[in-house]
Amino acid sequence: MAPIPTPPAEPKDSPDSYVSLDAESAERHARARGWSTVRSLPPGAIITMEYRAGRLNFEVTNGTVTRCWKG
Repeated sequence: MAPIPTPPAEPKDSPDSYVSLDAESAERHARARGWSTVRSLPPGAIITMEYRAGRLNFEVTNGTVTRCWKG
């Protein structure tokens, strides 16, 4: 049987630190800190809720991050 892959470790980073940043700056900071995927979403967007290690999600209103979460 093939071994189960180990997901990469997530950056030691607080999603709350991105709230109130402009979306472009927040994405640059997230990528510099090691997040492999950064997803910007409008408020109320319908998304799948599968957890993906290494992904950071931003809810963006008028160009500003209003909510941020992992996965």
